[in-house]
Amino acid sequence: MTGARPSRKPPPPQPGDPAGRGGPQLTDIVADDLSVLFVGINPGLPSAVLGHNFATPGNRFWPALHRAGFTAHRFRAEEEEELLPLGLGITSIVRRPTARAADLTRRELEEGGEDLRRRASALRPRWLALLGVTGYRAAFAAPGATIGPAPALGATRVWVLPNPSGLNAHYPPAALASEFARLRAAAGLPDRSES
Repeated sequence: MTGARPSRKPPPPQPGDPAGRGGPQLTDIVADDLSVLFVGINPGLPSAVLGHNFATPGNRFWPALHRAGFTAHRFRAEEEEELLPLGLGITSIVRRPTARAADLTRRELEEGGEDLRRRASALRPRWLALLGVTGYRAAFAAPGATIGPAPALGATRVWVLPNPSGLNAHYPPAALASEFARLRAAAGLPDRSES
């Protein structure tokens, strides 16, 4: 993460985004040249109100991140900025918070995918880790996409992970952590859970 410029800044509002006009909105946890930029589909309403990414009690992002070896301890949502020195960051495809990702329109996801391409080009992360194959399929017109490596966005490699929402019954905690660990290994990052 040479020359990284850490920032916690509010994302620019997207057209038609009510959250961009005074509603609760999360900030990106980003820096230039990150090793992995984790990309949620969109913020949940509770997370937006609390002001931290993946802050909903049932969300399994933080436990999976630790169990997979990305972090030496299980972070709390309030510690999200401590990801930056590890070369990790967080953003989302769509900025508008909703109760469920299913509340997003296809157009919002497609526009969010274009916006994410621009952000990735500017920030230059080595990897984008998309959290949710359904959101990835809609945002990038990739109906056949599966969990694992996906086509690169310019110089940035892409990996699709399962959605860490507690509602995703297809991936219990151990299986979710295993998928996160596959990405960590592919990215060549050390197993920090062993330190």
